[in-house]
Amino acid sequence: MEVRRNVLKQNDVLARELRDRFGKAGVFVVSMVSSPGAGKTALLEKTLGLLRQRGLRVAALVGDLATDNDAARLARSGAPVRQITTGTLCHLEAAMVGKALEDWDLNELDFLFIENVGNLVCPSSYDLGENLRIVLMSVTEGEDKPLKYPTIFNTADVALITKADLATAVEFDEEAAARNIEAVRPGMEIRQVSAKTGANLEPLMDWLVGLKILV
Repeated sequence: MEVRRNVLKQNDVLARELRDRFGKAGVFVVSMVSSPGAGKTALLEKTLGLLRQRGLRVAALVGDLATDNDAARLARSGAPVRQITTGTLCHLEAAMVGKALEDWDLNELDFLFIENVGNLVCPSSYDLGENLRIVLMSVTEGEDKPLKYPTIFNTADVALITKADLATAVEFDEEAAARNIEAVRPGMEIRQVSAKTGANLEPLMDWLVGLKILV
């Protein structure tokens, strides 16, 4: 227990240093967390492309246990992408993010996206210096995800319900999902999107750009 407290304390120190570095560079940092298969990579690929079309400078860091498949996929957007291989760790830590950014000039970026390892437990405890943490849950996972994993919803700023194009097919109850999110995190921002059809992606981009302007 003492070792874990020390690890988290050190992570918080490094996260504060990262946040200060990001702030001085004027880069808005968004981290994305979800269980495996919720659609993080598909959504991020579309997000990078849409923001680049608006003339914004974007980049991404991708965490995975072993492969670089997601990084290769995201690179198709034309944005700079780097893989962070965590080995046996089921989450990213601030030290990993800092190391991955060692020779990057953050002054050349408007947005940096960090795609965490697919997990809804471990990432909740680790601050990465981000401005915004997004938790994703797909319609195929069921409406009770927030009740099963309340900590990650409590540490996130917005909930994105993904794969909205499948909602009817899987009989997803949007109202029940919203109630469950509200029960865990009252007042949490909730948005529903589809990376496949593009539904609600442009309003999401408008929102992200607006948040950057406010910082």
